[in-house]
Order: sequence, then structure tokens, then C-alpha cells
Amino acid sequence: MKVQLLWALNDTNVDVAQLSNQRQLAISISAIAGESPLALPLNLCLILDKSGSMHGEPISTVIQAVEQLLDRLKPGDRISVVAFAGHAEVIIPNQVIDNIDSIKSQIKKKLKASGGTVIAEGLEQGITELMKGTKGTVSQAFLLTDGHGESSLRIWKFEFGADDNKRCLQLAQKAAKINLTINTLGFGNSWNQDLLEKIADAGGGTLAHIERPEQAVEQFSRIFKRIQSVGLTNAYLLFSFVPNVRLAELKPIAQVAPDTIELPVETEADGGFAVRLGDLMQDVERVVLANIYLGQLPEGKQIIGHVQIRYDDPAVDKQGLLSPMIPIYANVVKAYQPAINPQVQQSILTLAKYRQTQLAEVKLQQGDRTGAATMLQTAAKTALQIGDTSAATVLQTSATRLQAGEQLSEAELKKTRIVSKTVLQE
Repeated sequence: MKVQLLWALNDTNVDVAQLSNQRQLAISISAIAGESPLALPLNLCLILDKSGSMHGEPISTVIQAVEQLLDRLKPGDRISVVAFAGHAEVIIPNQVIDNIDSIKSQIKKKLKASGGTVIAEGLEQGITELMKGTKGTVSQAFLLTDGHGESSLRIWKFEFGADDNKRCLQLAQKAAKINLTINTLGFGNSWNQDLLEKIADAGGGTLAHIERPEQAVEQFSRIFKRIQSVGLTNAYLLFSFVPNVRLAELKPIAQVAPDTIELPVETEADGGFAVRLGDLMQDVERVVLANIYLGQLPEGKQIIGHVQIRYDDPAVDKQGLLSPMIPIYANVVKAYQPAINPQVQQSILTLAKYRQTQLAEVKLQQGDRTGAATMLQTAAKTALQIGDTSAATVLQTSATRLQAGEQLSEAELKKTRIVSKTVLQE
């Protein structure tokens, strides 16, 4: 398995007379299969909410989704299942797939809804189970919940009791460091969208919304299809720039496909930069957008930086492999004429849609409905520009409701968040 690494600037031409030029650098990364590609074994943990609010149809449809997912696992794949309510328990310890019927029977018997929602304990036990089967596998978790984690009690500057949400984020960051990917599924409309998004984003996972119970099978299937295509893991984008070329100070790096995620940048010992991407898929590109500034450069075709990928290949049990280092060029010209790349422009608009929606949410939290409606309308227009009609409809509907003086429901807020991050299936 090898890495495909491509780059493009939104405008390759640079005016030699300008003291500063802003450019967007799009970098596309994916795994390339060899002549006889083999699907990597999966190490899958299902971390499932069985709190009282999941009683009845919700828990029944989750069990149905789990059963269909189990039927798609192959010999050599590993499975574990953790359930949580007021406390967490391991229902199926980490094991190689053998007797599917027995696993299904145990899940039906033990996944009974009752109690509170302690997400962090479930996540912690799920990570522990995943760690038992990481060698030579793609290790992923599905974290499903319909509620909020329990918060600590704050009196003045003192904090009492455990903050479940804070622990969840700490655990998600730990999982990313040990090459585990957490995908999150919000069930219904009462889950904490900020928390589940941050957990998924921490390791390059996916956030999904199961608005109605009958959508559980579809959403489980969608995420499972994605993880089946993983070819390489623990990927980092490494890049460096020549003197007089720099990253923007504020939010310089974001992923724009397959989902939109703001990515933290780490500075390397050699002065370069590293951005964790997580898993690389064979049929889904990860596209990263970097906001850079070019100072005055000599005329001609100039190297402005280099990009490279560091990754693990579970199929051959090798870690820290490096792709060839690729130079990035810009054409510095006297008679400047723009050379716009339409694909990079699409990526810029995709990120703009996300950030415009985020700004609308901030304004709404501040009580500025008019400002929120204006930003949602702007985001809807941006979505139309990139052909994302589903997002445009959701965003415009929310904007119209705010303009009419109405409040957005929990369901509408969550739909708005989801469509800002990804393109919905038509």
C-alpha cells in the first residue's frame, strides 16, 4: 500500500512586485492499493448508550443495526462491545470473529435500557478493549449516545465531582495518540453536538446524526463502508516552507474532505510542521487546505515548500514510513495574470460554508438572531455555489425561521451542524 499525494494552489501565478501574496494550498492524500489489494482486518469496538431514554424502539433499532454490521465482518476481524448507562460494562470482550450468532445473542440479552449516561466510562472501557487487538488491524470505535455526559458542580472557583465531557475529550485525544479512531453517532435530538463533534474530530473520525430510529442501520452502514476502505493508518502531513513563505497565524490548516475539520498544527524540531490526518482510505481522498502568505520572491518558477506523508502500514506491520518528499512551486511573474484552480476554489468555499455556519451558531448563542440569520443565508448561498443543495436547503430554512422570530429546535440545530461539516447523500 502506498500514498498518493497531490497539491495545488488556488492561483499558481504570483506578482513579483507584490510584497505579500496570500494563497490557499490544497493537498490531497489517499492510499493506493497494490496489484493484489487485501482488505485489512478490522478491530472494531461498539460503545453503545443503554440509558433509560434509549428504551423501546431506539435500543431495538440499534441492536438491528449492530446485527447487520456484524454480518458484514470477515474472518480475521475483531469485535468488542461496551454498553454504558449509569456505569459501563464490557458485553463482548475483544475477540476474533468466530461465532456471530453467539455474539448477537449476548448483545440482545445484555443491551437493556436503564439508568443514566456516563459516556466517559464507556469510552474508556472501549479504548481498553481496542488496545487488545491493534496489531496488524485498523482500529476503530463507534460511540453512540442520545444524551449529554454528566457535568461537575462548580461553586465559585471550585469544581466538585467528575466532568464527564472533559474526560471524554481527554480520552479522545489519548485514543488519537495511540492510533485509535473514534466515530460518533448522536441518536435523537438531545445529544451534545459540541462534545460528539470534538471527539470525532480529535482523531479524524466521523460525526453522524441518527435523527429517527429507522436511520440507525443506514448510518452504521455508511461509516462501516468508510472504515472498510482504510489502507494506511496514523498518517501525518509533514510540510515546510522556504524563507519568506509562512502559514497564516489564525486557523491556518483545515481538512475539507471527506468532512470539514479544523486541524491543529504541531511544530517539528527541524522547523517544519506536522498535522495528524489519521486513517487514509483507498477510495476517499483527504483534502487539506493551508492558508499561506508568500513574501517577495525572485522571478521565475520558485520552490516555496515541500510536502510529505508519514504513516503506518498495518498490512506489513511497519510504522513511521515516509512518502517521497514533493516540492511545491509558484510561478513568480512580472506581467501577472491569475491562474485560478477551480478545484481549490471549491475547497475554499467548502471551508467557508463551515466557518460561516459556525459564526452563525456563535451569534445565536449571543442572542443575535438577526446576525445568525444573515450568516446562515450567506452559508446557504455558499453551499449553492459548490452544488451542495441539501445543505443550502437546511441552512436557508433555519435562516428563514430565525427571521420570522422563531427559535430553532434541537433537531434543526443538529442538522445545521451536520450539513456544515459534510455533503449529505441525496
